[in-house]
Amino acid sequence: MELNPNVDVLWIGIGNLLYTLGFITAIFYLLRARHHPRWLLYMLIAGGYAIQTYGLYLRGMEVQGCPTGNTFEIVQFVIWSLTFCFLVLGPAFRLSLFGFFTAGLAVMLSILSYAIPAWDTPYPINASGANPSVEFHASLAVFSYGIFGLLAVSSILYLLQNYSLKHHRWKGVFAFLPSLVESETMTLRMLAAGSGVLTVSLLVGSVYWIQNSAEVDSAKLVATVAVWLAYLVVLGLRLINRLYAKRLAVTCIVLFFVAILSIWPIDASRHSKAPSNAATQLSPSE
Repeated sequence: MELNPNVDVLWIGIGNLLYTLGFITAIFYLLRARHHPRWLLYMLIAGGYAIQTYGLYLRGMEVQGCPTGNTFEIVQFVIWSLTFCFLVLGPAFRLSLFGFFTAGLAVMLSILSYAIPAWDTPYPINASGANPSVEFHASLAVFSYGIFGLLAVSSILYLLQNYSLKHHRWKGVFAFLPSLVESETMTLRMLAAGSGVLTVSLLVGSVYWIQNSAEVDSAKLVATVAVWLAYLVVLGLRLINRLYAKRLAVTCIVLFFVAILSIWPIDASRHSKAPSNAATQLSPSE
């Protein structure tokens, strides 16, 4: 199937622009109209998600697999996972400003992914050899990062509400914040869900790694396991009430951004070791 390498980037970009439009619209309403356009924001995020999904589908057709082959694709997949989780869970939790901060995080990550052209580097098409376990492992791992992004959002909401209570701020944005109980419930569930999905991802991947140990990228494996262990430790400390409230929120936010920033050097290292073959390389920027 012949695809223009720029078409997928265009559709992904349009989806990201809709997230940006939703975020800017929410800011306008909060500052001028003094109310939170919850359902309007939800629809804009849903529209952005649908368009971004189409763009990722085109990229997947081009690379003949799950589009998680370079840093740009991974970050975009994290954004996709983040918004998917919001669209599914947002209405159920009914947390005020949840969509606003989800859109804000999606915008920040999308700007970061487009601001560094080196992230969208060429790589061997179908580098995983069409191995279903590798594809499934990779998609689950990146999806768990999206859940951890939503965890960071709920942690931000908790910190803002904690600040408003301590400093008696009840107006403006603070008036739309969820209660501490709602934020804590969301945080614990997202922490458990993300850790569970990443655990399944590693179990699936281990089947391939054991059989093909020579092909395993040690840097990528160590980093993924480190992130997994870090979240498991945080979850364990929360369950035994050794890490909670403000310290838990700060830890979840910092850990998410450390996980995201660790993707690039690991991915760059992987591609620097890959054989250069012009006939089998994807060149997104061409």
